[in-house]
Amino acid sequence: MLKSLVLKLNRLRLTLNGQRNFLIYCSVAVGLFGGLAAVALKFLVHFMEELSRKISSHLPYHIIYVFLPALGILLTVSWQHLINRDKMQKGIGSILANIKRNRSNIRVNNIYSNLITSSLTVGFGGSSGLEAPIVCTGAALGSNLGRFFKLSPYEKNVLIAAGSSAGIAAVFNSPIAGVLFSLEILIGEITIPTFIPLLIASATGVVVSKVLYSGQLFHLVTEGWVITALPFYIVLGLLCGWVSIYIAKVGGALEKGIFVKQNRYVRALSGGLLLGLIIMVFPALFGEGYHHLQEILNGNVSVLKEETFFGAWLSEPLVMLLFIASLVLMKIVAAGITIGSGGNGGTFAPTMFTGAFLGLFVAFGVNQTGLIHLNTSNFIAVGMAGALAGVLHAPLTAIFLIAEITGGYVLFIPLMIVSAISYLIAKLSNPHNMYWHHLVHESNIHPGQDQTMLNNITLDSIVNKKFIAIDSHTPLTQLYKILATTDANIFPVITAAGELEGVIWIDEIRRQIYGGDTDDVTVADIMVTPPAIIQSSDTVSRVMDLFDKLDVWQLPVVDAGRFTGFVSKSALLAKYRQIIIKQHSDTDLFARD
Repeated sequence: MLKSLVLKLNRLRLTLNGQRNFLIYCSVAVGLFGGLAAVALKFLVHFMEELSRKISSHLPYHIIYVFLPALGILLTVSWQHLINRDKMQKGIGSILANIKRNRSNIRVNNIYSNLITSSLTVGFGGSSGLEAPIVCTGAALGSNLGRFFKLSPYEKNVLIAAGSSAGIAAVFNSPIAGVLFSLEILIGEITIPTFIPLLIASATGVVVSKVLYSGQLFHLVTEGWVITALPFYIVLGLLCGWVSIYIAKVGGALEKGIFVKQNRYVRALSGGLLLGLIIMVFPALFGEGYHHLQEILNGNVSVLKEETFFGAWLSEPLVMLLFIASLVLMKIVAAGITIGSGGNGGTFAPTMFTGAFLGLFVAFGVNQTGLIHLNTSNFIAVGMAGALAGVLHAPLTAIFLIAEITGGYVLFIPLMIVSAISYLIAKLSNPHNMYWHHLVHESNIHPGQDQTMLNNITLDSIVNKKFIAIDSHTPLTQLYKILATTDANIFPVITAAGELEGVIWIDEIRRQIYGGDTDDVTVADIMVTPPAIIQSSDTVSRVMDLFDKLDVWQLPVVDAGRFTGFVSKSALLAKYRQIIIKQHSDTDLFARD
């Protein structure tokens, strides 16, 4: 019944609107639901954070901070294990992996699971961000809408990016940054067929967020920047670059897992309690940390004295400076422990927090010297952009995100300088951002549009299943008779059970023909072991790598040990060319519109 309905809807929309217009309609739907998901997540987490703070205020020394993160992580792990059966995919890296290896298909349970688990983690004080979960939610919405309407992998990829744009845009009320995030992180290129749906989804997400959850994330009152502060912005850019490397290395190492020899529940409890102890010492690390971030943007640095054991000591400028430096270093540690012990969240918000306090460190430290007065709020805002540019390797996203969420458009020059310096330093240290680094080194997945298009080809679609199977005991004279009836230049030698024993190249047969006596020669004497065997589960990009590495034009394919056919490099290149032509034709259609 459902399948019949989908087929009828597909025929109707192709008749009335065409494929390119339908993709725009889908982007509106993705933007709408992505915006609703972002609003629901923000409301739920902020409610839980406020509840946690009220409970904490009635207990001595805020002792509850030790146990709340452990409770949130424990609930998150329980949901993943008992209810979700470990089928949820966490993090932006999982989206990239699905785009590259799974034809842009994302499991439907990711639509709601990331919302539930991240709200439990962050709402109870887990020191991570909500941006990665909402991006995963938006991407799952786009992917599954594309699957429902039987769209191509390329079109699903566009809807994944549209859902991600809507999520980011709705969380930050930042439509331009939402689009740039998907273009820089997920797609890696700017074309009309991708840009328009992203723009529409992003705008739709912001409208939904404005209607249902109005209010700016941060409020920045700025007087602009002065030329005398330029050297200090350069210093901040250098520091942001080095701190970005620190975030990538420390955060990446911790996110792989802590207490890995323990079972998941012991790991969650141990990691949560360790995180709680850190938060007791540094209360600003509780949750996303945006509350303290807004306070220091307002110039209220004394907020850092609240809830901590040594608040009285922070009246000394030097001690306060050391405390700020500690927050810069400890935020990513807390975020890594949160995720590494089983919690769900991202490093987006921790990176912004780290950059903000790095900017505060520079401005506060310089102001204490009395040599010059720096605008602290400006340096906090610019520090956020610098850290994001270095960690994400996405300077445009960083610049426009901070400009939009703080209203600090007059800071464009400092934003550009600091983001560019930070990006260059981080890029020199590692050519890939945090998300790609893990995929490249541990999963052998590489960025690039070429590989994305290759993996949009199914191996089964290019396997030649028309072959003449030969038995190894067949006399060579009998094989000559078979050759007279076919123009094939490669033959599989298989057993009665369908297993591949070897292959016969036409060149080997020629050598025998012109090489002498063939009376007692059988196929077993001239067959060779192929240089590689393709498994039916292999990606097309791996097949292309083998063709290039081995310098061959045909390779056998097996499925569960049984020979199924040959795949040729020429067939693969022909299919690849078809995809390129289709994408260019789509671009021309949008351009003419």
